[in-house]
Amino acid sequence: MAYTRAMDQDMCSGPLLKKIVLFSLPIMAMNLLQLLFNAADMVVVGRYSGSDALAAVGATGALINLLINLFMGLSVGTSVVVAQDYGARDDEGIAKSVHTSIAVSLVSGLFVCVVGIAFCAPMLRLMGTPENIIGLSDLYMRIYFIGVPASMVYNFAAAVLRAVGDSRHPMYYLVITGAMNVLMNLLFVIVFDMSVAGVALATVISQYLSMGLILLFLVRSPNSIRLDFRKLGIDLAKLKSVVRIGLPAGLQNTLFSISNVLIQSAINSFGSALVAANSASGNIEGFLGTTINAYYNAAITFTGQNMGAKKYSRIDRTAKVCTLLIVITWIVLGSLIVLFSGPMLGIYTSDPQVIELGMTRTRIMMCVYVSCAIMNVYPGFTRGMGYSILPMICTLAGACLLRMVWLWTIFARFPTVPILYACYPVTWTVSGIGQLASFFYARKKVRARGDMVEDT
Repeated sequence: MAYTRAMDQDMCSGPLLKKIVLFSLPIMAMNLLQLLFNAADMVVVGRYSGSDALAAVGATGALINLLINLFMGLSVGTSVVVAQDYGARDDEGIAKSVHTSIAVSLVSGLFVCVVGIAFCAPMLRLMGTPENIIGLSDLYMRIYFIGVPASMVYNFAAAVLRAVGDSRHPMYYLVITGAMNVLMNLLFVIVFDMSVAGVALATVISQYLSMGLILLFLVRSPNSIRLDFRKLGIDLAKLKSVVRIGLPAGLQNTLFSISNVLIQSAINSFGSALVAANSASGNIEGFLGTTINAYYNAAITFTGQNMGAKKYSRIDRTAKVCTLLIVITWIVLGSLIVLFSGPMLGIYTSDPQVIELGMTRTRIMMCVYVSCAIMNVYPGFTRGMGYSILPMICTLAGACLLRMVWLWTIFARFPTVPILYACYPVTWTVSGIGQLASFFYARKKVRARGDMVEDT
């Protein structure tokens, strides 16, 4: 049975600006809510368990991302493959992609769970995590990784829904589970005095609840995305397509995470005050980053569907609309973050040193964050057209390798906090230029096929 049109958005016809905004808004809301719930974790633990606990949770972010991003990247492949099948009206292909993707997410999640629990302690020590917080960081990560299988399944299932234009239901489930996460934080940390263990346990419970809700929706869906556990398995042809697109995306995320782990190690060398400040300010800056991430999801889905429908001219127009939205979002939200960074950091901690260090980071990041947005969004267009190696190479050279060079040369010569943070805008700009070049290269290749369908 074909996917119910009332539940999705057909990106292959009609006005683009309205459709991109309507598709992106639920994803923005979902991302912002998720960030708010994560911020609640940090506010609760920072306010009620102290700056060391806040630093302990923040010190784990780069390492967690390093371990999960390779497999999370495969969900990008799911999104592209399902979107292209949808644009081509291939219901059988959609069904195979759904069952293959959920099976892959289960296997990947269990693998990452085992690896994360086994190696988190030695990796934290390798990163030079301060001794006064390493025990708390290790405890947090061991509990957190128990929830990774559920998080993996949820993200793959959400990628399926977004690929067919349904960006609302993932948001609904996040609202429910995120609110419960906050309530459990308050209960576990304030009432039961569980500190970082309470925050991690609340996260794990909410992740399994969100997985249950989104799987229930797929099981009850009366159309081609319906999940039937009896058919759960891996179709080799679909797996190949998912891996072809998703593996380079995952490798890109992993390489990116390696550079962030090195930066986190440099941050750790300044002590727990900077670790706490970096965690809090990074969380605040995330309000801009996660908002712009919605345009990346729009780029993948709109491009994928129009590739399937062979309406290549709509890809160009989608890129123009998304670029305009990126600039507007950066100017508005970036300005607000800079203006109110002090009071916002004061929500996380009352330590004046932490607040001042956090404001230093925020001022540096926001001045050229538009280049970070270009770097993050334009790979969505390139991957949606089926070219996933190019964005990976650009990120490897422009961000990962250049950051390592920066740390080993410029920062080694001038080991100050501003010089350390300056590596972000420099590498964003270089990588962003590379991603633009990749987009135009892929666009030229696609148009050279000569099978374009005129947009009506």
